[in-house]
Amino acid sequence: MGVLEGTVAIVTGAGSGMGKATAQLFVEEGAKVVLFDISGEEETVAQDMGANAVAVHGDVSQEQDVRRMVDTAVSTWGRLDSLCNVAGIVPNPGGLTADHGIEDFDRVVAVNLRGTFMAMKFAIPEMIRSGGGSIVNWGSLASYIGTEHVAGYAASKGGITQITKTAAIEYATSGIRVNAIAPGMIDTPIVQKTIESGHADLNAKLTARIPTGVLGSPREAAQVALFLVSSASSYVNGVMIPVDAGYLAG
Repeated sequence: MGVLEGTVAIVTGAGSGMGKATAQLFVEEGAKVVLFDISGEEETVAQDMGANAVAVHGDVSQEQDVRRMVDTAVSTWGRLDSLCNVAGIVPNPGGLTADHGIEDFDRVVAVNLRGTFMAMKFAIPEMIRSGGGSIVNWGSLASYIGTEHVAGYAASKGGITQITKTAAIEYATSGIRVNAIAPGMIDTPIVQKTIESGHADLNAKLTARIPTGVLGSPREAAQVALFLVSSASSYVNGVMIPVDAGYLAG
């Protein structure tokens, strides 16, 4: 029996990368999972995972889509036990802060931070009705350290740290734990797109700081999310765990 047997989860950004890996691992561990994504890949991914996976197409920055995501989980399986806010975007480097486009800033904050907030807002009442639950938000190395040329992204990931801590305190007595992970350099489509779009120098700079010298896999990040959702982490609340092979240790 899997460690998530009998539970219902939502994973945003589940069409690829860490979201897809997280949804797959949760299904393997017995959960019923709503896969939410904007890419259009979520339907195929859900079909490949079988009867315990349902796809919902939508944009995490749009309130009606996020409401529909949560409603689908509850109407399909009658409860909600966990939420993984994986969906996020990484814009192309936009120059120094004063040169950063306002629309670019607003868009990345809307997806990465506002999207996380809305998913939590609509999921938490259902978790309370289900007797408790666990939320795992997706931070970044930028949640800890300054990151040049991506002011909006850095602001959004810094905000993830604080909304995680705030909700962890607010809902602890309701049986809901709220934690986050901070992935380092993970081999995802976003990272590959950055390399292919002419920013290989940035990738090389970041990779050089990884003590192991290699990119992580989406599955390695998903394993940490599984721990945080499972009862094995029952006394873990309000923290962000780096998944970075020691990047932040140096």
